[in-house]
Amino acid sequence: MTAYNPLRLILALSLLFSTAAFAGGYDKSYKQQTAEVQPSIVAIAAGNDDFSTLVAALQAADLVAVLEGDGPFTVFAPTNAAFDALPEGTLDSLLQPENKQQLIEILTYHVVPGAVYAADVTDLTSATTVQGSNIDISTKMGKVKIDNASVVKVDIKAANGVIHVIDAVILPQTDELAAR
Repeated sequence: MTAYNPLRLILALSLLFSTAAFAGGYDKSYKQQTAEVQPSIVAIAAGNDDFSTLVAALQAADLVAVLEGDGPFTVFAPTNAAFDALPEGTLDSLLQPENKQQLIEILTYHVVPGAVYAADVTDLTSATTVQGSNIDISTKMGKVKIDNASVVKVDIKAANGVIHVIDAVILPQTDELAAR
C-alpha cells in the first residue's frame, strides 16, 4: 500500500482548482468575444437583400440608431414581399418626410422590448410593442401568427436581440392609420 503523502494531495488540489479557474475564465472570455462578434439587428437586416425595404424605412424614420442600441429587442421583420403587398402607393407615401411619424408608429409596432424566442411564444397571446399597442399572438398547429402575419422564420439571433421574419406588414389600430 502506498504511503499517504500530504504534499501530493495539496499539489493535486491546487492543480484541480487552478485548471477549473482557468477554464471558467476562458469560457467567460469566449462568450464575451462571441457576443462582440455577433452583428446587431440592423446589421443583419442590412446584410440580407430580403430586408432592403425594411432598412430603407428604418433609415427614413431615423430608427437605425435605436435598433443598433443595447436592447434587447424582438423584431418582427417584414420581407420586401410583405412591403410590396401593401396597397399601391402606401409605402411611397409613408417614406415621405411629412409622414415620418406614421412610419415610426408602424415600424415600432414591429418591435417588442426584450428577447422573445420561438420557445417563449407558446404561452403568449399578446405582447406590448415599443409603439405602445399590443400585438396579437396565436399558435395553431405549430404555426405562429402575429396579428395577420405569419412567422416564416424564427430566432435569428443578433447581438442586441432576436429577429423573426414575417410575411406581412402589421399595422397598429390607431385612428390616424385606420383613416388611410
